[in-house]
Amino acid sequence: MTTNDIDEINETTTRIHAFFTGGVQGVYFRANTRDKANELGLHGWVKNLLDGRVEAVFEGTKEKISSLITWCDHSMPLAHVTSIAQNTEEPEHIHGFTIIR
Repeated sequence: MTTNDIDEINETTTRIHAFFTGGVQGVYFRANTRDKANELGLHGWVKNLLDGRVEAVFEGTKEKISSLITWCDHSMPLAHVTSIAQNTEEPEHIHGFTIIR
């Protein structure tokens, strides 16, 4: 990998830290998010929070992250998302997508 390749990766990688509120626990939200993220080639993690929300970090292109968040909001089987809070953060260039238990 050349320096130009690394610069291109750094410029195209976005990191979004998201919090999903609603009926998002006990409905396979984490597993479905992981599967869709893997399908899209995104990296990150997802976990349940004690307050009933689901927290997730997504790294990849803006377009793919946006597609995943939209999918989680509108197409997630069994879940009912009422709100999504998102913050853009500095990418950490993590690899793979995991469920944190």
